[in-house]
Amino acid sequence: MPRQHKSLPRLFVDHPLSVDGQLKLDKAQSNYLVNVLRLKKGGEVILFNGQDGAFRASLVHDSKKAAELALHDRTSTQTLPSKIDYIFAPIKTARLDFMVQKATEMGVNALRPVQTQHTQMARINYDRMQANAIEAAEQCEILNVPEVHEATTLEKLIANWDETDPDRILIFADEETDVANAAEALQPYTDHQVAVLIGPEGGFSEAERTLLRAQKFCVPISLGPRILRADTAAIVALTLVQSNIGDLR
Repeated sequence: MPRQHKSLPRLFVDHPLSVDGQLKLDKAQSNYLVNVLRLKKGGEVILFNGQDGAFRASLVHDSKKAAELALHDRTSTQTLPSKIDYIFAPIKTARLDFMVQKATEMGVNALRPVQTQHTQMARINYDRMQANAIEAAEQCEILNVPEVHEATTLEKLIANWDETDPDRILIFADEETDVANAAEALQPYTDHQVAVLIGPEGGFSEAERTLLRAQKFCVPISLGPRILRADTAAIVALTLVQSNIGDLR
């Protein structure tokens, strides 16, 4: 996709957007535009909210506490949401930041933490996760910011799998699977809604692996002959899914 207005800063806002509209920013975003980006009156920015597309806007009131923007033309129509959710066992903060950013760049629709028997991080900073997703979307001209969900356990995730979409599948990275060819394993699911599950650093327990393999909607795939860290495994798995049954085909 060609980049639009790549010289202009991009800002995610949680407000409705429309041509010729006006928008007053909160204190934090006003400070960011005026103090950090040093945007002057008349300076332009691209706004998006994950629903209405992207809009070119100019600064009409450059207060550091309550900046105001005037919206002009729509520069991009809203893209459709991805068919891929990303489910993961939480990891340490710095690497979790990286993983969230890369998953956003890879086009996931939702970020869903899941607690497993070997999960080492019990506390999750959801605001930080959302901020990292927004930052990645701003930098990469992504119009759909993935939604961050509350953590659940693997058992509850399986028990409450989406019954409204019986064709939705859960693709999970399993280092012990006999299915060596991930592309071949994924091909039957080109038209399905999918979720990608990456386990903790220590891998799934045998009981969890047995539980996953027992589900009709679960598809195990191999990520190759090497042992990967969780954040690396996320990139590899999402690349395999996007390139075989997603929007990188």
